Amino acid sequence: MADIAAIARIYADAVATGTASYELVAPDESEMQKRFEAITGQGYPYIVAVDPSNQILGYAYASAFRTRPAYRWLVEDSIYLAPEARGRGIGRTLLEELVRRATDLGFRQMVAVIGGASLASIAVHRALGFRMAGTLNGTGFKLGQWLDTVFMQTALGEGDTSDPDPYSYPGTLFAG
Repeated sequence: MADIAAIARIYADAVATGTASYELVAPDESEMQKRFEAITGQGYPYIVAVDPSNQILGYAYASAFRTRPAYRWLVEDSIYLAPEARGRGIGRTLLEELVRRATDLGFRQMVAVIGGASLASIAVHRALGFRMAGTLNGTGFKLGQWLDTVFMQTALGEGDTSDPDPYSYPGTLFAG
């Protein structure tokens, strides 16, 4: 993916200055490429937001929350924005598109695992219908402080109101 350099820069800033990721050392472009291939290779959506000059402002993806087969209908969202893109509604736009794509792929639930209990991230998720699902206190220590992790969740499509087709798998996840 040609966008990996920009994605790696955005993520490196998040690792160095933020609490969304609990990584302490940013991975290099090669590692970010491997992560991209692992996510998209399993059929999960991975998207970028660009400005009119094609500069990447942020990215988002859905991936497995857990790998046990019964979890296959549940995805976790991840959203990262360049510093200049924050507070401009780009995160919301990315999340809206990610929810749409995950729903179209047949996933039934999406969970947000919000590191550092970011108020901005909580607000974006709440605005799109995610509800609070719990808080784990003191889950990480970064930037000189203990961090809480907030879980939020929303149903996709029919959610848990009907049984999924046991022979159908969202994306290519667990296909074979």
